[in-house]
Amino acid sequence: MESDNKETDATYWHPAFYADIQIELAEDAGSLEFESEHHLSANPLQIDVLIIKKQQNRPVKKNIGKIFRKHNIIEYKSPYDYLSIDDFYKVYGYACFYKADVPFVDSIPVQELTITFVSEKYPRKLIRHLQQIRHYAVEKTEPGIYLVKGDFIPIQIIVTARLSKEKNLWLASLTNKLSETESAKQLAADYLKHSDNQLYRAVLETIMQANKKTFEEVNRMGDIFMEIVQEKFDKRLAEAVDKAVSETVDKAVNEAVDKAVNEAVDKAVNEAVTKAVMEEKLMNVIRLIQKKCSRQKPLSVIADELETEPGEITSIYDLIFQNPEKTAEQIYELATAGQS
Repeated sequence: MESDNKETDATYWHPAFYADIQIELAEDAGSLEFESEHHLSANPLQIDVLIIKKQQNRPVKKNIGKIFRKHNIIEYKSPYDYLSIDDFYKVYGYACFYKADVPFVDSIPVQELTITFVSEKYPRKLIRHLQQIRHYAVEKTEPGIYLVKGDFIPIQIIVTARLSKEKNLWLASLTNKLSETESAKQLAADYLKHSDNQLYRAVLETIMQANKKTFEEVNRMGDIFMEIVQEKFDKRLAEAVDKAVSETVDKAVNEAVDKAVNEAVDKAVNEAVTKAVMEEKLMNVIRLIQKKCSRQKPLSVIADELETEPGEITSIYDLIFQNPEKTAEQIYELATAGQS
């Protein structure tokens, strides 16, 4: 079980956090340089996230980055993990190694370093150790953010479960324990404002995958609803084909429908039926993607199951994700709006 958790952690929690930290600091992104899994040497020692300020004297506006200096080392613990006493010393050692692993002596002054620990769980034992053994003071500056005072290097501990949803919606929601449907709605609403941003999509897909039940309560698009949509689609398609054939061949309608448009149908009928068939194909794709979206499958998985490239279904996927309440017919109308 432990190995499964570690594998899951490696596959999506850390990449999602790397995207999430960029969302959190988006307002200052132009003045920051982000590195994921910064390697300290040829040996397998690496920092989870390294953020380098491009302009030393420009302060970071976001609450989680107010302590930032030039070089900012961040250690992230997934919801399956916790921040231990040894983690503190490991990352503190990383900071010292990072400072020393330079081509010229004191290229990175120690006064340009900061350390940030990010954990969903409140590290009670670590904080007690810092206070009683290291004789540091730990001060809560605002919900979820704790400043560690007493070391030459500025240190903060961010407890994501205690962060303000108003100030840190995405980082506070990077969990597998998202129980409030209101938070899921807020995430979906904020995602729609940034749906063209791959960072938001990466984080949302991870959160949705880890909290399927919560998002199912928000997006009620189950199999029963899809069956109703299928019935309406079948009826509408039959009516569309009937109309197209009747306008061209009059008495040959029934024969054309029964024989799937025989060789006697002229060019106009063929064009009408071809259009109807294309509509049927598109509606089938819409219906399939809706069903898979209702099961919280990400775009990459849906594309793989449909044996196509993500780029070929991205526009339909985005319409369905942005309009979960709409039927397949309504999604089709949105997808074909403006076409002749």
